[in-house]
Amino acid sequence: MGKKNNKPNSWKDLIACSEYLITQKYTSPKKIAIWAGSAGGITDGMAMIERPDLYGAVIIESGILNAVRNELGGVGKTSVQEFGSVNKPNEFKDLLQMDAYHNIRKGVKFPAVLITTGINDPRVTPWQSTKFMAKLLANNKSDKPILLKVDYEGGHGGDIPAIQRYSNLSDIFAFAFWQLGHPDYQPKDQPRK
Repeated sequence: MGKKNNKPNSWKDLIACSEYLITQKYTSPKKIAIWAGSAGGITDGMAMIERPDLYGAVIIESGILNAVRNELGGVGKTSVQEFGSVNKPNEFKDLLQMDAYHNIRKGVKFPAVLITTGINDPRVTPWQSTKFMAKLLANNKSDKPILLKVDYEGGHGGDIPAIQRYSNLSDIFAFAFWQLGHPDYQPKDQPRK
């Protein structure tokens, strides 16, 4: 179970599955996008941090990206049972290991990234996404886009009108298709004036 000191199993399994698909020639790193939300931000964030070479695009919606500080905002106190508490030395060590923000290394070529957050998110505070993005941008050495989308109406994703959710999904799929090289989603040359 991917909980507390076993949480690394979640992103290590994702990495192993990605490697399997590549070694079996089903796909290549340039064609793999990973997408998660909420607590899945730990899994996708850490998979990207540990193996940025495996992914063409990473999408994280309202994700836990700063696990060490998660307990201090949103519904972080309820997540202590799953992830641990900073007030217990062994659990703090586990939280630090699963904290994508604290594990960003300088000078890494990261894949294309789209992070979304809702300004009214009651579960995962939006500062986790913005803080993570700032550090990722400061340490990234690739020329791939790293984008942040803040929803000023929504919260944690499910509490928005259906039309807004579909619009958000279209942005996510357009980003993934663009970064994975789908020909219908590539920028068109603009005529010169």
